[in-house]
Amino acid sequence: MKHDPIGAMPAYDVLIIGAGLAGQRAAIAAAKTGATVAILSKVHPVRSHSVAAAGGINAAINPTDDWRSHAYDTIKGSDFLGDQDAIEIMCREAPAEVMWLEHAGVTFHRNEKGEMDLRAFGGASMKRTAYVADITGQALLHVLYEQLMKNHEVIDRFEEWFVTSLIVSEEGECVGAVAREIRSGKIETFAAKSVILASGGAGQCFSPTTNALICTGDGIAQAYQAGAPLMDMEMIQYHPTTLAENGFLITEGARGEGAHLLNSEGERFMEKYAPNKMELASRDVVSRAEQTEILEGRGVGPDKQGIYLDITVVPRKRTLEALREIVNIGKDFAGVDITREPIVIQPGMHYIMGGVKTDIHGATPLPGLYAAGEVACVSVHGGNRLGANSLLDTLIFGRRSGEHAAERALAMNMPTVSDEQLGKDREMIAEILARPKTGRRVSEIKQELGTTMNRYAAVYRDEAGLQSAHEIIRRLKEEAKTAYVDDKGAVFNQDVLGAVELDYMLDCSEAIVVASLERKESRGAQFRTDFPERNDAEWLKHIDVSRNGGDEPKISYSDVTITDWQPEARTY
Repeated sequence: MKHDPIGAMPAYDVLIIGAGLAGQRAAIAAAKTGATVAILSKVHPVRSHSVAAAGGINAAINPTDDWRSHAYDTIKGSDFLGDQDAIEIMCREAPAEVMWLEHAGVTFHRNEKGEMDLRAFGGASMKRTAYVADITGQALLHVLYEQLMKNHEVIDRFEEWFVTSLIVSEEGECVGAVAREIRSGKIETFAAKSVILASGGAGQCFSPTTNALICTGDGIAQAYQAGAPLMDMEMIQYHPTTLAENGFLITEGARGEGAHLLNSEGERFMEKYAPNKMELASRDVVSRAEQTEILEGRGVGPDKQGIYLDITVVPRKRTLEALREIVNIGKDFAGVDITREPIVIQPGMHYIMGGVKTDIHGATPLPGLYAAGEVACVSVHGGNRLGANSLLDTLIFGRRSGEHAAERALAMNMPTVSDEQLGKDREMIAEILARPKTGRRVSEIKQELGTTMNRYAAVYRDEAGLQSAHEIIRRLKEEAKTAYVDDKGAVFNQDVLGAVELDYMLDCSEAIVVASLERKESRGAQFRTDFPERNDAEWLKHIDVSRNGGDEPKISYSDVTITDWQPEARTY
């Protein structure tokens, strides 16, 4: 190991929790800065949810494009809730980051001239999405993991370790984490000068979702429980095209290649809602349009709860070349050859724009704690994320957080860290294992939570529904205290991890619902039917949620950073 142990306790300059794109990029940057680095992940890194990102990564690479145009599109897409200083950084640094990826070995698609090909994505004023067919996330993740392996002498990897708590010192600084090795069940304290959360989003709070089973809001809840504030939690993105049968993601790249959305009357209905951008309006606009068509009786499918995505208008050769994974998904999970007939899709929970509040360096208000990727809220996405900006966000702010966390660590001594939190977490796991079979199953509570969130905190919301959701969540929190597990062993005990994850999801869900109730307007992904208009006079501000040592969320506000782009009417 390349660390300075405190007795038998592993100790590092920088401890990174999560090994998707944000975590791996942070690890590489921190190591390059000269820090000792450990990266901890509850799954093998190449099974991180970043692998599911399909469509591509945005950057103003085309000589006729400009980062300012990318920034404006992002700000407009955010419904002017995004912080413009952070958006400027992301868009200005995007071309160099994509070039770094290519030089590291990512085989981006090329056009006939041999230049990097760019495809159209929603909300963009021109084609600026670099891609690897429809497996871009997978391609990036494997290349970054190669870089981790290449730097094995300076980066320690702890694969399949589950973090149970962050450690906060008496001085109020984050100084490490407690984690459980899934293979053996042993629990250990990891000391660190700086800790970076890169553990992804909270999609499993909803059912169905495009998110992997591992996306249970761990890092968001850990930071929240440790005293760090959350921001923009009400902003939940519903992707316009998820497979009606099971919620699988159908990439926006399909619409970028020219696919049409049709209702039961065969009408290309986006002309009514976004006459200029049509299917390539921002995701919140398209999802609401689809849901409106369904609610007004023009849905398709057995239960009339879907919309047709017609990819047959795209040349078959191009579909097989650029969209090959969704060709397989269509055949395997819907029994449809998408090159010959439309497929039934519907809006589905996809991404959380909110997360742990950070500055442009990834630093949270809790000293020593950083966050990057979907776990974080910088806020570059504001009320709505543009497609293909997520991979960019993870990489830019993964790198920046790694550099800043390392610089901070190198300027200080290793803090004194006790095993007090380790003892508490051992007791917590022992209590879960000892529960009698008199309560509910963890899976039952999780399913009720998911269907509740999908019913009341989806594309359309109102006060009565959100109040109902909050009441259900409070009840589920009580029931979770007695939820039992069948597996009482130590080796690969996913049952006990599921019980801990349930607590994380309940905290995240409550923060989402409380923030959604608080924002009494419609902006971006938050559409309140009881407050259907955007209200800049009262609500052009971030909603922050914190616990401050209590059990229930506490609301505060922070300003939206505006540089060059003043809020304006948002039309597509």
